[in-house]
Amino acid sequence: MKDDVPDLKQFDKRLRDEAAQEPTLEIPHDPPSKKTQIIAIYGKGGIGKSFTLANLSHMMAEQGKRVLLIGCDPKSDTTSLLFGGKACPTIIETSTRKNLAGEPVKIGDVCFKRGGVFAMELGGPEVGRGCGGRGIIHGFELLEKLGFHDWDFDYVLLDFLGDVVCGGFGLPIARDMAQKVILVASNDLQSLYVANNVCSAVEYFRKLGGNVGVAGLVINKDDHSGEAQAFAAAVDIPVLAAIPQDDDLRKKSANYQIVGTMQSQWGDLFAGLAEAVALAPPVRPRPLDQDGLLGLFDGSDTGAGVTLEPATDADMRGKHAKPKPSLEVIYDDA
Repeated sequence: MKDDVPDLKQFDKRLRDEAAQEPTLEIPHDPPSKKTQIIAIYGKGGIGKSFTLANLSHMMAEQGKRVLLIGCDPKSDTTSLLFGGKACPTIIETSTRKNLAGEPVKIGDVCFKRGGVFAMELGGPEVGRGCGGRGIIHGFELLEKLGFHDWDFDYVLLDFLGDVVCGGFGLPIARDMAQKVILVASNDLQSLYVANNVCSAVEYFRKLGGNVGVAGLVINKDDHSGEAQAFAAAVDIPVLAAIPQDDDLRKKSANYQIVGTMQSQWGDLFAGLAEAVALAPPVRPRPLDQDGLLGLFDGSDTGAGVTLEPATDADMRGKHAKPKPSLEVIYDDA
């Protein structure tokens, strides 16, 4: 039985080595040869990026644009609404299966279409079995082999988690892979904290010579409390659209129904968002510090006025605390 027990030390070392690897993906820095806009959408997990992107991409296709939607979230849920709840085979799992069978990956194995939108999921490892950021890098390496830079689209939309900070998730910003970033947030501190972090990343890489900028903010589940609008004004980015907190939208999203179409009562909203996304220039944001971010909210909701009280050694030792003899030398007054 002992031989069947995995060597946990070796497994731990392999995970640490994998996480420490620098990305190997090389992004061409030549001027783009096509009109494609590559746009990375960032936001906190569960904030509504997939809902926003599925409907935005559908509306763009309905307007006659060629759109490719790529899910870069290990949950692989970006395309679920677009495909009526059906799971899309991911690039990572398909590549693994094909490699074991000695077969090449083809476009039709990983890219699917509906309503004029082409879509795929990068996927990611199971929990505890690899680095999600490395999975994203491997996925884009495969896309390059499949001809990513020669594909003819008007828009390529990339769905990234904003609250995961390892290298792969920052790829579009760090490597100038996208021209601009769109943030999705709501009127809550955590989603705006994530949006502010992404603004900080954009500004950091701009100072290093990068070219990616923030095109603006999409406010999802807007309850008109105003914090997200105040955030956009404070960091100097436009609000591209405010999607209301509405029970009809919630039900349709839960039932995998597309509302980003002119056949829907919400058609004008997503048509306006599509136009704003297309025209908004990438700008340099002015990220806030922690106090500035907290200042957007009512102090009673964010713990304003709390003072940090330093802990003492006696606090840490609890009932085991004892006076410690001092080594200080005290001289009598001469």
